[in-house]
Amino acid sequence: MDKFLYISMSGAKENMNALAIHSNNLANANKTGFKSSFEQARSMQVYGQGQPTRVFALTEEPGQNFDSGTMQTTGRNLDISVQGDGWLVVESPLGDEGMTRAGGLNIDQSGFLVDSNKSRVLDTKGEPIFVPLPVEKFNIRQDGMVEIRPNGAPADGMEEVAQLKLVNPNVKDIMRGEDGLFRRIDGTVPELDINVRVQSGTLEASNVNLSSELTSLINLQRHFEMQVKMMKNAEEIDKSSETLLSIA
Repeated sequence: MDKFLYISMSGAKENMNALAIHSNNLANANKTGFKSSFEQARSMQVYGQGQPTRVFALTEEPGQNFDSGTMQTTGRNLDISVQGDGWLVVESPLGDEGMTRAGGLNIDQSGFLVDSNKSRVLDTKGEPIFVPLPVEKFNIRQDGMVEIRPNGAPADGMEEVAQLKLVNPNVKDIMRGEDGLFRRIDGTVPELDINVRVQSGTLEASNVNLSSELTSLINLQRHFEMQVKMMKNAEEIDKSSETLLSIA
């Protein structure tokens, strides 16, 4: 009986964890460059004192869906999207390097190029990109080179400021952190990839499939209800057994 009850209890708990993963996907469905997460469930033995005779359900978040989202044309010079595989490198709140596909850039009050989360965008040397203000025109080439035309400069007076650090590590070797940025699992810094290209005036939408996520939420809710019913059945069977023992 305890095996029956334990499987039901752990199954309900892990269904709640799976619900959290899919709810997070839905919450970020409109976030630029967001990559949806997926979960899987497997059985795990309980190790401790005695023999491992108990098994519980375990829901994991093995990774993200790295498919590209749809490209949206904005016409804004500070908006960029990574074409195909690759990542834009920014400075995380912890001070290390993180990778993102969110290309809605801005220039903060200090003149640094930042992403939508106020993280400073890094150049090929790993340094924050500073844009001397004021500027009359701003442009980012396909190779990531940032160009500006200062106020009062001639029409052909575009100046190169810095080049974005664009990388393309194997997606099998990266994972998303709590701050939403991706990093290599082994903690190493990805090297510059000169083959990565960006497109100015466009943004990559989230790759979250709303209909699929809603269907998953409904299925998980039904699974949770089934696990609760199994726990109630275990309780009823236990009470019936006590009644039979008292009669005997």
